[in-house]
Amino acid sequence: MFHVTIKDTYDEVSKEAFKIMKSVLNGDHTPVLGLATGSSPVGLYQEMIKDHKENGTSYKDILTFNLDEYIGLPRDHRESYWTFMHQNLFNYIDIPDENVHVPLGCGEDPEADCRAYEDELSRHIVDVQVLGIGSDGHIAFNEPGCPFDSLTHLMDLTEQTRRDNARFFDGDITQVPTKAATMGLASIMRARKIIMIATGENKADAIKGMMKGPMTVDCPASILQAHPEVYVFLDKAAASKL
Repeated sequence: MFHVTIKDTYDEVSKEAFKIMKSVLNGDHTPVLGLATGSSPVGLYQEMIKDHKENGTSYKDILTFNLDEYIGLPRDHRESYWTFMHQNLFNYIDIPDENVHVPLGCGEDPEADCRAYEDELSRHIVDVQVLGIGSDGHIAFNEPGCPFDSLTHLMDLTEQTRRDNARFFDGDITQVPTKAATMGLASIMRARKIIMIATGENKADAIKGMMKGPMTVDCPASILQAHPEVYVFLDKAAASKL
């Protein structure tokens, strides 16, 4: 079930999304957080950092699992998702690195690394999973055509995804990796709650497909129609085709 909030600005969208995150952080047990990279959740992470600094909300016992990682980038690469998460959240809260889980993108056997990641993820229940959405409807790096029953796996990135992400690589698509390790769609669906954040007109078609279109692997995010608790935070541009 979708619970939709539409706001005028990205800052307002982020503050509204944080209300759900805060309710999980203040719950009756130490939560497991599913986290995402990209521009969409940065404002949410800024709210989490602010809350940690001003209110003392602690992350020292919290486990986190990230959705995905590029294959072929060492963890200290400026565009690895390990680096992204530290620069945008982990360096500013009190979470120990041993509680942080990000798929390994630079191992000798990526398929075995995916299986190991899924094995560890399956030992826990993610209390809230943060998601963005690609312009083609992908969530995490589950591209169109990815089976709904997929678990953590390797994914070939489409040219559209690589073109969209080239802005992080000096605008040069040739620098964007061609593969990623990603939680599967079935892995994501195990989360108790989901926060979806999307802003900008370029996400409007994907949001429409996610919420109003048929459930089809052509729009991987449409699987969320079957989830019981999805909180969708949009600006007016992203919501313009609903």
